Amino acid sequence: MLRRSLLASTVLLWAAAGLASAAPSPAGEPQPAPPIAPIPAPRDIAYPGIITINVDATDLTRHIFRVDETIPVANAGPMTLLYPQWIPGNHNASGPIDKFAGLVIHADGKTLRWTRDPVHVFAFHIDVPTGVKTLDVSFKFLSPVTQDEGRIVMTPAMLNLEWWDVALYPAGYFSRDIETEASVNLPAGWHYATALTTASNEDGVVHFSPVTFNTLVDSPLDAGRYFLRENLTPSGHKTPVHLDVFADNPDLLRITPAELRDHRNLVTQAYRLFGSHHYSHYDFLLSLSNQMGGQGLEHHQSSEDGTVPGYFVNWNGTIATRDLLCHEYTHSWNGKFRRPFDLWTPNFNVPMRDSLLWMYEGQTQYWGFVLAARAGLWTRQEALDAFAVTAATYAHHVGLAWRSVEDTTNDPVIAHRAPIPWRNYQLSEDYYSMGQLTWLDADTLIRKLTHGRKSLDNFARLFFGMDNGSYVTQTYTLADIVRTLNKVVPYDWAGFLKRHIYEPGNIAPLGGISRGGYKLVYTSVESPFEKSQEHMYKFTDFNFSLGFSVGHNNILTGVLWGSPAFKAGLTIGTKLVALNGTAYSNTDLKRALDFDLTHPEPLTFIVEQNKAVRTVTISYHKGQRFPHLVPEGSGPRSLDAILAAR
Repeated sequence: MLRRSLLASTVLLWAAAGLASAAPSPAGEPQPAPPIAPIPAPRDIAYPGIITINVDATDLTRHIFRVDETIPVANAGPMTLLYPQWIPGNHNASGPIDKFAGLVIHADGKTLRWTRDPVHVFAFHIDVPTGVKTLDVSFKFLSPVTQDEGRIVMTPAMLNLEWWDVALYPAGYFSRDIETEASVNLPAGWHYATALTTASNEDGVVHFSPVTFNTLVDSPLDAGRYFLRENLTPSGHKTPVHLDVFADNPDLLRITPAELRDHRNLVTQAYRLFGSHHYSHYDFLLSLSNQMGGQGLEHHQSSEDGTVPGYFVNWNGTIATRDLLCHEYTHSWNGKFRRPFDLWTPNFNVPMRDSLLWMYEGQTQYWGFVLAARAGLWTRQEALDAFAVTAATYAHHVGLAWRSVEDTTNDPVIAHRAPIPWRNYQLSEDYYSMGQLTWLDADTLIRKLTHGRKSLDNFARLFFGMDNGSYVTQTYTLADIVRTLNKVVPYDWAGFLKRHIYEPGNIAPLGGISRGGYKLVYTSVESPFEKSQEHMYKFTDFNFSLGFSVGHNNILTGVLWGSPAFKAGLTIGTKLVALNGTAYSNTDLKRALDFDLTHPEPLTFIVEQNKAVRTVTISYHKGQRFPHLVPEGSGPRSLDAILAAR
């Protein structure tokens, strides 16, 4: 314990520095700490001057992005710089502040001291001396070098530059009111693609034309050694659309005429669906790599689309990823041009609210499936198989009994997309696929109510088709959604959405499948779509039989709540060591499941869980089960009509 005289002198020093704690109450109980320096709220006024940002992206070995930034200042005194925190499309505070390092700020040749805000740790406070007009800021973005640290964004063959990783901006302004000029140093001989407009490109340094800070953040850049660019602009249209492909090696860039035709059809079918576009040009930034992390992220005039290396050269094996570009492209209309009112924010450090993600993501997920079929990226059967997997998955989501779909819109903030142990009971971002099934239900219902004269296509054209060519964001509310549905056909749409989205205790909404002329069944035959999923994501699927999936080294990657595996005490992370007395293999388990149909013997596993080995017996005799949609009834099937090209 400090001696009394030393304690007294320490308090005097703290007081002189303005750091003394609040005086104790008469009762001697603790009181709140004094307030910290305020962070200016964003105002819709022009920022004085243009911020310049230069990024050196040439350190491919250490994955380090080096940043030099020049920030004009209006006045001397307190100033706060912000590192982007709430990233559009991630729906949470995912700005990688843990990888931000080496911050140094100079002004007129002198180093200025900065202080991180102890509560809002994405904010940095400085005191600008009198007479200073410009801050020279430098720092580094230490991007992941292993997958354990996060998504790899730099490899020897390619890189993905997201500007929110490499920029500070001033507090107190709407991001649309801050002008920026950005440039990037790329490795020698590399190609690049971005929605930004190139002003100059000399000696490996690319300078871009000035844009507002919100546009910069919305315009990522891909670059790499091996590059293919294809024109997807539909005939008769002047607004350019391009497919920009980067790959681990040049052999992966071979695209057939049929594959190119189907990608061009995607743009055509989207125009016919929405009756509009909301960009001056559009770029699909597609990376094909098993080294750089996969990605699917929407932007207004581009999308980041990262998938398996064999996307083109192993076309028949990549069925499960062929809706990726369709989904992210749809977001140019739903999410970027039209955005939920509580998801739009004036800058990237005001918290977003996700309450309408069942529309933003759910209807986008629906149109992603539909456009994949209409464009020819999927056959009709592949699209039906994809819907079958979704329907079966949610038919087993017992968590719907206690939790509403709307409540899962909070999951990006709750879990930050981290793994969870009981996916079908806890639920996690189910607004995507439950939203998709809800919109399928709505589409088939509209068709039924109007005797096939109208559909959800009419809603899409009304809701997203206004102001063709404009890319000024327009927000929407639940009331706007209901009002537009009623313009298509009068119905109790508020009650419909309340039942499907806002109330717990529901089962999966499979009405769209039955009304669409199909029913969900299970057989022992696995569809090519499911085989593609297993191959791409490295697992073997026993979810609809025993209730688990098996990953690398025979370790369970998922266990369904209430399934035979759950009742036997198996969990994620359990290793299957042996089956019926022999070393475990997925092939042997498949054979055993088929054998049990005629010889109903229990399955006996030896499992290792938390270093403990035990024997588990599961009595299950229904064989392998894989979901399919099969025709039901007679006459035209509205689901077929939904999937048909326009």
